[in-house]
Amino acid sequence: MHNLTITIPILSAELNLGYNQVKATINLLDEGSTIPFISRYRKEATGNLDEVDIERIKNGIEKLRNIETRKASILSTIEEQGKLTEELKKRINDCWDANILEDIYLPYKPKRKTRATVARERGLEPLALWLMNEPNSDVFDEAAKYLTEEVKDEDIALEGARDIIAEIINEHELARAAIRTEFEKNAFIISTVYKSKKDEAVKYSDYFDFAELLKKCPSHRILAVFRGEDEGFLKVKIEPDINLALEKLDKLFIKRNNQASGHVAEAIEDCYERLLAPSMENEFRNLAKQKADDEAIRVFTENLRQLLLSAPLGSKRIMGIDPGFRSGCKIVCLNEEGKLLADDVVYPHQPQMDKSGAMRVIQTLVAKHTVQAISIGNGTAGRETEELVRSISFAHPVEIYVVSESGASVYSASEIAREEFPDKDVTVRGAVSIGRRLSDPLAELVKIDPKSIGVGQYQHDVDQNKLKKSLDVVVESCVNVVGVNLNTASKSLLTYVSGLGPQLAQNIIDYRNENGAFTSRKELKKVPRLGDKAFEQCAGFLRIANAKNVLDNSAVHPESYGIVEAMAKDLGCKVDDLIKDETLRKKISPQQYVTEKAGLPTITDILKELAKPGRDPREMLKPFEFADVKKPEDLTIGMILPGIVTNITNFGCFVDIGVKQDGLVHISQLADKFVSDPNQVVKLQQQVTVKVVEVDMVRKRIALTMKLASA
Repeated sequence: MHNLTITIPILSAELNLGYNQVKATINLLDEGSTIPFISRYRKEATGNLDEVDIERIKNGIEKLRNIETRKASILSTIEEQGKLTEELKKRINDCWDANILEDIYLPYKPKRKTRATVARERGLEPLALWLMNEPNSDVFDEAAKYLTEEVKDEDIALEGARDIIAEIINEHELARAAIRTEFEKNAFIISTVYKSKKDEAVKYSDYFDFAELLKKCPSHRILAVFRGEDEGFLKVKIEPDINLALEKLDKLFIKRNNQASGHVAEAIEDCYERLLAPSMENEFRNLAKQKADDEAIRVFTENLRQLLLSAPLGSKRIMGIDPGFRSGCKIVCLNEEGKLLADDVVYPHQPQMDKSGAMRVIQTLVAKHTVQAISIGNGTAGRETEELVRSISFAHPVEIYVVSESGASVYSASEIAREEFPDKDVTVRGAVSIGRRLSDPLAELVKIDPKSIGVGQYQHDVDQNKLKKSLDVVVESCVNVVGVNLNTASKSLLTYVSGLGPQLAQNIIDYRNENGAFTSRKELKKVPRLGDKAFEQCAGFLRIANAKNVLDNSAVHPESYGIVEAMAKDLGCKVDDLIKDETLRKKISPQQYVTEKAGLPTITDILKELAKPGRDPREMLKPFEFADVKKPEDLTIGMILPGIVTNITNFGCFVDIGVKQDGLVHISQLADKFVSDPNQVVKLQQQVTVKVVEVDMVRKRIALTMKLASA
């Protein structure tokens, strides 16, 4: 049913990509290839497209195929009515705009009983058409011809005729196009507060009497207004100037100035207010919401990508501490693979205040398990716990870090956590999560619903299906960019590897438990239900440390091992020598190894990988320490402080300065130059220096600036 000869040129033009690039990508996607696999291992086929362009193609072809499916349904419905002409069929087949397609279909769309259908049943359609021709005759004389038992007088006849005219205009493509253009260019989004809810709605005070041109209204304001409406505080409208809209319709349908013209004008006004305007408002509400959703999701996915790819500490022995006051501080010790070695609880803070006892326990555990780093959650009692830990004298060097604990409680109560630690309570599981996210944020955060990680913008207001789909794409991308240790990865991490999914991930875990560690990538083929296609998709992203074949711990795909072996043979050395010796690699002429399947991009990637096989692309973690402030009351205007970027939005970024409440650096305060996108200046988890501009204790807001010289 789907016709690629038509859709590929449309998509190619729409995305400004080559015909062959789009065609090859669609074919690979249709064959079951994933976006990470295509972008990494099929560069020759796609002309070196990156993940962003491949995802654009994937979304674009899905949209066009949905339109194709809708067209087939429309054609079938009209044909059943016996009204499908060749001209109409061609217009439908040639249309690729979903809204215009629905406009074409509207006159043929089965409807419930309307005022116009009632009037038609009473035989008043000829009168309506007569009025639309605007003759210079007396309308009452004409209307008298249509009187029946149901149509008792001329006024009733004319009213019914106007109802028919209103529906004809509503279904007229030019009329809809004219009003759509008016909404697109000149509609305002307007919100007012319900007076009875004014006191409750204080957080929406910016929108109590709000109006902005819809096409210029930023996504976060649109989502805020719609949220206020959903919560019952705001009344929201989207509308252009009614007089300008009516003028456009008058020009289309009124050519004279007589009695009949007056009735047509009356029908136009009724059509606009009762049919056209509500229909267009609904269309543009949906469009505005979709655009706002897309932008909010873009912000969220960019933040999530940065968070997932944030610097890992690496394989070290770690103590994780989940701080608390009354309930105490939960402590766990983890080995280099993140396995739980010990757990305990100490009570250094109010009300127990057993500081010396807590310090002894921490000191003993650090020594016993040779702890190399301590990871402290940044929630309640986080700063107090950090201060306590930094005051302890350890027998060997210990690095101390404060990490975001967003989502740790979600993980601790999850099925994944229960499977990992069936005999431990949620407090221990939460501390484990805090410890593990220091050593490898990606491996731990994939276990948590991204919406619970705390880096979104209105994430609960957007289309949840679209959000989940986009977040899954980002998680999959990050997992495959970094690569996964086949012998230590959790089911959660393996699930996101290209070509796997939950069932194959579980099968790999089961195989590993029964047969021990994998010794080669080839052994993957022994995993139940992991066939050739799944192997092709996943193998290049899975790493086996200390494998017999050194390439099994690299991003070189098994399908290209022969190329590397040929390089080594030609140089009279082993593959291991190629990796160890740069002078040998410099002797390789890439062009010499180009084949029909492996072009220059693949050969170039192979040589880069041989230089640093299996290297983690993430930056290394830098030590960080907050200033001596612990609560907003400790802040003073002009204070300069170190901080960590915790969230990025379209209007700025939020920075943790160690006072349990993030401060906002507005987009205008990010740099001594114009900034259109905060991501141009800051990244998530970036260490920054900020100056305190304002502390609003009533509204619980802290304003910061990064323009230190001029602030």
